[in-house]
Amino acid sequence: MLNLFYGEPEGDRWLPFDRYPRRIVRRVVRGKPRPGGHARVFLNLRKGLDLLNVKYRVNDFDHARRNHHEVACIIGQPFLLDKHPWRNPILFGTALYSHPVDDPGLLSRLPIRKILVPGKWMMEMCRPMWGDFVEAWPVGIDSQVWVPTPMNSKDFDVLLYDKVRWDHEAIGASLIKPIQARLEEEGRSVLTIRYGHYREEHFQAALQRCKSMIFLCEHETQGIAYQQALSAGVPILAWDRGGSWQDPAYYPLRVDFSPVTSVPYWDERCGLKFGDLAEFQSRWGIFWSQVTERTFAPRNYILENLTLEMCAQKYLDFATNTAAP
Repeated sequence: MLNLFYGEPEGDRWLPFDRYPRRIVRRVVRGKPRPGGHARVFLNLRKGLDLLNVKYRVNDFDHARRNHHEVACIIGQPFLLDKHPWRNPILFGTALYSHPVDDPGLLSRLPIRKILVPGKWMMEMCRPMWGDFVEAWPVGIDSQVWVPTPMNSKDFDVLLYDKVRWDHEAIGASLIKPIQARLEEEGRSVLTIRYGHYREEHFQAALQRCKSMIFLCEHETQGIAYQQALSAGVPILAWDRGGSWQDPAYYPLRVDFSPVTSVPYWDERCGLKFGDLAEFQSRWGIFWSQVTERTFAPRNYILENLTLEMCAQKYLDFATNTAAP
Protein backbone atom coordinates (compact mmCIF):
# COMPACT_ATOMS: atom_id res chain seq x y z
CA MET A 1 0.00 0.00 0.00
CA LEU A 2 1.32 3.43 -0.93
CA ASN A 3 1.53 6.32 1.51
CA LEU A 4 0.51 9.44 -0.43
CA PHE A 5 0.86 12.95 0.94
CA TYR A 6 -0.64 15.98 -0.73
CA GLY A 7 -1.58 19.48 0.32
CA GLU A 8 -1.52 23.09 -0.76
CA PRO A 9 -0.32 25.84 1.59
CA GLU A 10 -2.99 28.13 2.96
CA GLY A 11 -1.94 30.77 5.45
CA ASP A 12 -3.82 33.27 7.59
CA ARG A 13 -4.25 36.73 6.08
CA TRP A 14 -5.55 39.20 8.66
CA LEU A 15 -6.20 37.27 11.89
CA PRO A 16 -4.97 33.99 13.40
CA PHE A 17 -6.90 31.04 11.91
CA ASP A 18 -8.87 33.27 9.50
CA ARG A 19 -7.97 30.87 6.70
CA TYR A 20 -10.86 28.61 7.82
CA PRO A 21 -13.75 31.11 7.52
CA ARG A 22 -12.14 32.52 4.36
CA ARG A 23 -12.24 29.02 2.88
CA ILE A 24 -15.98 28.77 3.60
CA VAL A 25 -16.67 32.21 2.14
CA ARG A 26 -14.73 31.36 -1.02
CA ARG A 27 -16.77 28.18 -1.42
CA VAL A 28 -20.05 30.09 -1.05
CA VAL A 29 -19.03 32.92 -3.41
CA ARG A 30 -17.04 31.02 -6.04
CA GLY A 31 -18.53 27.55 -5.81
CA LYS A 32 -16.58 24.32 -5.80
CA PRO A 33 -12.83 25.03 -6.05
CA ARG A 34 -11.30 24.22 -9.42
CA PRO A 35 -8.21 22.01 -9.33
CA GLY A 36 -4.95 23.67 -10.34
CA GLY A 37 -2.07 21.90 -12.04
CA HIS A 38 -0.65 20.50 -8.80
CA ALA A 39 -4.04 19.21 -7.68
CA ARG A 40 -4.64 17.66 -11.10
CA VAL A 41 -1.40 15.68 -10.77
CA PHE A 42 -2.56 14.26 -7.44
CA LEU A 43 -6.10 13.52 -8.64
CA ASN A 44 -4.99 11.83 -11.86
CA LEU A 45 -2.37 9.74 -10.08
CA ARG A 46 -5.07 8.50 -7.70
CA LYS A 47 -7.36 7.70 -10.64
CA GLY A 48 -4.58 5.72 -12.27
CA LEU A 49 -3.80 3.80 -9.09
CA ASP A 50 -7.50 3.03 -8.70
CA LEU A 51 -7.58 1.58 -12.22
CA LEU A 52 -4.59 -0.59 -11.31
CA ASN A 53 -6.31 -1.65 -8.07
CA VAL A 54 -3.39 -0.30 -6.05
CA LYS A 55 -4.32 0.63 -2.50
CA TYR A 56 -3.07 3.81 -0.86
CA ARG A 57 -3.42 5.99 2.20
CA VAL A 58 -3.69 9.78 1.96
CA ASN A 59 -2.00 12.10 4.48
CA ASP A 60 -1.75 9.46 7.19
CA PHE A 61 1.09 11.11 9.12
CA ASP A 62 0.52 8.89 12.16
CA HIS A 63 1.05 5.77 10.08
CA ALA A 64 4.23 7.24 8.60
CA ARG A 65 5.51 8.04 12.09
CA ARG A 66 4.85 4.48 13.30
CA ASN A 67 6.27 2.87 10.14
CA HIS A 68 9.31 4.94 9.26
CA HIS A 69 10.70 2.16 7.07
CA GLU A 70 7.82 2.67 4.58
CA VAL A 71 8.16 5.08 1.66
CA ALA A 72 6.50 8.49 1.96
CA CYS A 73 5.23 9.57 -1.48
CA ILE A 74 5.07 13.35 -1.14
CA ILE A 75 3.25 14.61 -4.21
CA GLY A 76 2.30 17.95 -2.71
CA GLN A 77 4.26 21.15 -2.51
CA PRO A 78 7.46 21.63 -0.51
CA PHE A 79 5.78 22.90 2.67
CA LEU A 80 4.86 19.26 3.38
CA LEU A 81 8.54 18.53 3.89
CA ASP A 82 8.42 20.65 7.04
CA LYS A 83 5.03 19.44 8.23
CA HIS A 84 6.35 16.20 9.70
CA PRO A 85 9.69 15.02 11.17
CA TRP A 86 10.35 12.63 8.30
CA ARG A 87 12.35 9.47 8.94
CA ASN A 88 10.77 7.62 6.01
CA PRO A 89 12.53 7.26 2.68
CA ILE A 90 10.89 9.92 0.49
CA LEU A 91 9.72 9.85 -3.10
CA PHE A 92 9.24 13.57 -3.75
CA GLY A 93 7.38 15.19 -6.63
CA THR A 94 6.18 16.29 -9.00
CA ALA A 95 4.57 19.37 -7.44
CA LEU A 96 7.78 20.76 -6.03
CA TYR A 97 10.37 23.48 -6.36
CA SER A 98 10.73 25.38 -9.62
CA HIS A 99 14.50 24.88 -9.38
CA PRO A 100 16.95 23.24 -6.95
CA VAL A 101 18.37 26.66 -6.01
CA ASP A 102 15.18 27.18 -3.96
CA ASP A 103 16.47 24.64 -1.42
CA PRO A 104 20.18 23.92 -1.91
CA GLY A 105 20.38 21.70 1.18
CA LEU A 106 17.36 19.55 0.32
CA LEU A 107 19.18 16.24 -0.16
CA SER A 108 21.30 16.63 2.97
CA ARG A 109 18.36 17.79 5.10
CA LEU A 110 15.87 15.01 4.37
CA PRO A 111 15.90 11.26 3.57
CA ILE A 112 14.94 11.78 -0.06
CA ARG A 113 15.61 8.79 -2.32
CA LYS A 114 14.12 10.08 -5.57
CA ILE A 115 12.78 13.38 -6.94
CA LEU A 116 10.28 13.39 -9.80
CA VAL A 117 9.85 16.32 -12.18
CA PRO A 118 7.25 16.50 -14.98
CA GLY A 119 9.49 16.34 -18.05
CA LYS A 120 12.92 15.66 -19.49
CA TRP A 121 14.11 19.23 -20.06
CA MET A 122 13.34 20.07 -16.44
CA MET A 123 15.17 16.91 -15.38
CA GLU A 124 18.25 18.05 -17.30
CA MET A 125 17.99 21.50 -15.73
CA CYS A 126 17.94 19.97 -12.23
CA ARG A 127 20.63 17.34 -12.80
CA PRO A 128 23.63 19.58 -11.94
CA MET A 129 22.37 19.91 -8.34
CA TRP A 130 20.25 16.78 -7.88
CA GLY A 131 22.25 14.35 -10.00
CA ASP A 132 20.78 10.86 -10.36
CA PHE A 133 18.21 11.58 -7.67
CA VAL A 134 16.00 13.30 -10.27
CA GLU A 135 13.88 11.53 -12.89
CA ALA A 136 11.16 12.63 -15.33
CA TRP A 137 7.61 11.42 -14.68
CA PRO A 138 4.43 12.78 -16.31
CA VAL A 139 1.03 12.20 -14.78
CA GLY A 140 -1.52 10.42 -16.94
CA ILE A 141 -4.38 11.99 -18.87
CA ASP A 142 -7.92 10.74 -18.31
CA SER A 143 -8.76 9.52 -21.80
CA GLN A 144 -12.28 8.53 -20.68
CA VAL A 145 -13.08 12.15 -19.78
CA TRP A 146 -11.21 13.89 -22.60
CA VAL A 147 -12.83 12.18 -25.57
CA PRO A 148 -13.26 13.17 -29.23
CA THR A 149 -16.46 14.51 -30.72
CA PRO A 150 -17.41 14.17 -34.41
CA MET A 151 -15.80 16.77 -36.66
CA ASN A 152 -19.09 17.55 -38.38
CA SER A 153 -20.63 18.59 -35.04
CA LYS A 154 -18.00 21.28 -34.39
CA ASP A 155 -18.86 24.91 -35.04
CA PHE A 156 -15.46 26.58 -34.49
CA ASP A 157 -12.36 26.13 -36.60
CA VAL A 158 -9.77 27.09 -33.97
CA LEU A 159 -9.43 27.18 -30.22
CA LEU A 160 -6.79 29.81 -29.43
CA TYR A 161 -5.29 28.79 -26.08
CA ASP A 162 -3.38 31.70 -24.57
CA LYS A 163 -0.96 30.63 -21.83
CA VAL A 164 1.58 33.40 -22.33
CA ARG A 165 2.75 34.08 -18.78
CA TRP A 166 5.32 36.85 -19.05
CA ASP A 167 5.46 40.04 -21.11
CA HIS A 168 1.92 39.32 -22.21
CA GLU A 169 1.38 42.82 -23.59
CA ALA A 170 4.49 42.69 -25.77
CA ILE A 171 3.89 39.13 -26.97
CA GLY A 172 0.24 39.97 -27.53
CA ALA A 173 1.26 42.74 -29.92
CA SER A 174 4.03 40.82 -31.69
CA LEU A 175 2.49 37.35 -31.88
CA ILE A 176 -1.07 36.90 -30.64
CA LYS A 177 -2.70 39.78 -32.51
CA PRO A 178 -1.00 38.95 -35.84
CA ILE A 179 -2.15 35.35 -35.47
CA GLN A 180 -5.70 36.53 -34.79
CA ALA A 181 -5.48 38.83 -37.79
CA ARG A 182 -4.42 35.98 -40.07
CA LEU A 183 -7.26 33.79 -38.88
CA GLU A 184 -9.77 36.61 -39.29
CA GLU A 185 -8.43 37.38 -42.75
CA GLU A 186 -9.13 33.79 -43.78
CA GLY A 187 -12.56 33.81 -42.20
CA ARG A 188 -11.71 31.21 -39.58
CA SER A 189 -14.06 31.03 -36.61
CA VAL A 190 -12.07 31.30 -33.39
CA LEU A 191 -12.81 30.59 -29.74
CA THR A 192 -10.27 32.01 -27.28
CA ILE A 193 -9.35 30.77 -23.82
CA ARG A 194 -6.79 32.32 -21.53
CA TYR A 195 -4.98 30.27 -18.92
CA GLY A 196 -6.14 30.95 -15.37
CA HIS A 197 -9.47 32.41 -16.49
CA TYR A 198 -11.57 29.32 -17.09
CA ARG A 199 -12.86 26.21 -15.40
CA GLU A 200 -11.85 22.79 -16.63
CA GLU A 201 -15.38 22.00 -17.80
CA HIS A 202 -15.35 25.17 -19.94
CA PHE A 203 -12.14 24.02 -21.62
CA GLN A 204 -13.65 20.60 -22.21
CA ALA A 205 -16.73 22.15 -23.79
CA ALA A 206 -14.54 24.36 -25.99
CA LEU A 207 -12.60 21.34 -27.26
CA GLN A 208 -15.87 19.67 -28.20
CA ARG A 209 -16.70 22.65 -30.41
CA CYS A 210 -13.28 23.27 -32.05
CA LYS A 211 -11.61 21.46 -34.92
CA SER A 212 -8.06 22.48 -33.99
CA MET A 213 -6.08 24.36 -31.36
CA ILE A 214 -3.30 26.94 -31.45
CA PHE A 215 -1.29 26.61 -28.24
CA LEU A 216 0.66 29.66 -27.10
CA CYS A 217 3.00 29.18 -24.16
CA GLU A 218 6.66 30.03 -23.58
CA HIS A 219 7.47 26.56 -22.24
CA GLU A 220 5.86 23.69 -20.34
CA THR A 221 7.25 21.16 -17.90
CA GLN A 222 4.43 18.73 -18.80
CA GLY A 223 1.51 20.64 -20.31
CA ILE A 224 -1.57 18.83 -19.03
CA ALA A 225 -4.01 21.13 -20.85
CA TYR A 226 -2.56 20.61 -24.32
CA GLN A 227 -2.44 16.87 -23.63
CA GLN A 228 -6.11 16.93 -22.66
CA ALA A 229 -6.74 18.51 -26.06
CA LEU A 230 -4.76 15.76 -27.77
CA SER A 231 -6.78 13.14 -25.89
CA ALA A 232 -9.93 14.87 -27.15
CA GLY A 233 -8.67 14.33 -30.69
CA VAL A 234 -7.88 18.00 -31.33
CA PRO A 235 -4.68 18.56 -33.35
CA ILE A 236 -2.45 21.42 -32.21
CA LEU A 237 -0.32 24.07 -33.86
CA ALA A 238 2.07 24.84 -31.02
CA TRP A 239 4.31 27.86 -30.47
CA ASP A 240 7.61 26.23 -29.54
CA ARG A 241 10.21 28.94 -29.50
CA GLY A 242 12.83 26.97 -27.54
CA GLY A 243 15.69 28.96 -26.07
CA SER A 244 16.10 29.56 -22.34
CA TRP A 245 13.80 28.96 -19.41
CA GLN A 246 12.19 32.37 -19.05
CA ASP A 247 10.82 32.50 -15.49
CA PRO A 248 11.81 36.05 -14.40
CA ALA A 249 12.21 34.91 -10.79
CA TYR A 250 15.28 32.99 -11.98
CA TYR A 251 16.29 34.08 -15.47
CA PRO A 252 18.82 35.35 -16.35
CA LEU A 253 20.59 36.20 -13.06
CA ARG A 254 20.01 33.03 -11.04
CA VAL A 255 19.43 30.37 -13.71
CA ASP A 256 20.07 30.34 -17.44
CA PHE A 257 19.10 26.94 -18.84
CA SER A 258 18.32 25.90 -22.38
CA PRO A 259 16.80 24.38 -24.43
CA VAL A 260 13.21 24.22 -23.26
CA THR A 261 10.02 23.33 -25.08
CA SER A 262 6.32 24.10 -24.84
CA VAL A 263 5.33 20.57 -25.93
CA PRO A 264 7.59 18.12 -24.04
CA TYR A 265 5.43 15.11 -24.92
CA TRP A 266 4.79 15.08 -28.66
CA ASP A 267 5.22 13.41 -32.02
CA GLU A 268 4.10 14.06 -35.59
CA ARG A 269 0.60 12.71 -34.92
CA CYS A 270 -0.12 15.59 -32.52
CA GLY A 271 0.14 18.45 -35.02
CA LEU A 272 2.79 20.95 -36.07
CA LYS A 273 5.05 23.45 -34.29
CA PHE A 274 6.31 26.95 -35.09
CA GLY A 275 9.06 29.01 -33.51
CA ASP A 276 8.07 32.59 -34.38
CA LEU A 277 5.51 34.62 -36.29
CA ALA A 278 7.21 34.10 -39.65
CA GLU A 279 7.13 30.35 -39.19
CA PHE A 280 3.49 30.51 -38.09
CA GLN A 281 2.65 32.33 -41.31
CA SER A 282 4.35 29.64 -43.38
CA ARG A 283 3.03 26.66 -41.42
CA TRP A 284 -0.55 27.67 -40.73
CA GLY A 285 -1.80 26.77 -44.22
CA ILE A 286 -0.08 23.38 -44.08
CA PHE A 287 -1.51 22.70 -40.64
CA TRP A 288 -5.05 23.66 -41.60
CA SER A 289 -4.94 21.51 -44.72
CA GLN A 290 -3.93 18.51 -42.64
CA VAL A 291 -6.69 19.28 -40.12
CA THR A 292 -9.32 19.28 -42.87
CA GLU A 293 -7.82 16.12 -44.38
CA ARG A 294 -7.78 14.52 -40.91
CA THR A 295 -4.22 13.28 -41.24
CA PHE A 296 -3.31 13.89 -37.58
CA ALA A 297 -4.05 11.29 -34.88
CA PRO A 298 -3.42 13.11 -31.58
CA ARG A 299 -5.50 10.82 -29.40
CA ASN A 300 -3.44 7.83 -30.48
CA TYR A 301 -0.34 9.50 -29.07
CA ILE A 302 -2.02 9.85 -25.65
CA LEU A 303 -3.35 6.29 -25.69
CA GLU A 304 0.13 4.95 -26.44
CA ASN A 305 2.09 7.12 -24.03
CA LEU A 306 0.13 8.99 -21.37
CA THR A 307 -2.86 7.03 -20.09
CA LEU A 308 -3.74 7.07 -16.40
CA GLU A 309 -2.76 3.43 -16.02
CA MET A 310 0.59 3.73 -17.81
CA CYS A 311 1.73 6.70 -15.80
CA ALA A 312 0.46 5.33 -12.49
CA GLN A 313 2.38 2.12 -13.14
CA LYS A 314 5.57 4.13 -13.73
CA TYR A 315 4.95 5.98 -10.47
CA LEU A 316 4.42 2.68 -8.67
CA ASP A 317 7.72 1.43 -10.10
CA PHE A 318 9.50 4.50 -8.72
CA ALA A 319 7.91 3.95 -5.31
CA THR A 320 8.89 0.27 -5.32
CA ASN A 321 12.48 1.07 -6.24
CA THR A 322 12.59 3.78 -3.60
CA ALA A 323 11.62 1.20 -0.98
CA ALA A 324 14.38 -1.17 -2.05
CA PRO A 325 17.37 -1.26 0.36
